[in-house]
Amino acid sequence: MADEDETKQQEKQEKQESTKTEAGDKKSLIGRFLPKIIVAVVVVIFAGAGFTLGRLFAGSRTPQTPGASEQDQSAQVEKLEAKGSADGSQKSWYYHLEPIVANLDVADVTRYVRASLTLEVSSEVDEKKGTAFLDEKKPILTNWLTVYLASLSLDDIRGENNLKRIQSQVLDGFNEKLFPDSKLKIKRILFKEFAVQ
Repeated sequence: MADEDETKQQEKQEKQESTKTEAGDKKSLIGRFLPKIIVAVVVVIFAGAGFTLGRLFAGSRTPQTPGASEQDQSAQVEKLEAKGSADGSQKSWYYHLEPIVANLDVADVTRYVRASLTLEVSSEVDEKKGTAFLDEKKPILTNWLTVYLASLSLDDIRGENNLKRIQSQVLDGFNEKLFPDSKLKIKRILFKEFAVQ
């Protein structure tokens, strides 16, 4: 009888130990994956919130209709077109900008660039009207050019390829500022002076 009691007690202890290890395995399994589950849930919540806020702010704008200033500018562009430019007998004409001085984006020393540009304007634009238009828009062009040049570093302006890239970007920027939503009227940007000091 004593042997039976001892065997029952041993069986009870073994059952208790096995349930403890199973519970311990479950706890360690939960303990191992719980932080990962929490992080995943937080990421999903923040991603959803960011997406929702982005849609709210993007969708809150009303569809853009041309404002009065855009309509005025497009009307000015139409008035600039030269009569008789369809036959192509006229040559393009040039508009000279005043020199621009801008500090370069260099950390250690003060370096600046002095640039003087000439715009080659299409023959489709009447020279007198075009000159008056460009004189009126000159502050916008000089501001844009100053900001653009100030964003460049010394490495950005060295070499022939970089100068051609700058000419191309200035051409695109000027055409975008002056003639949005119309055919490009400025054909080329020419450097009269481009000095770095």
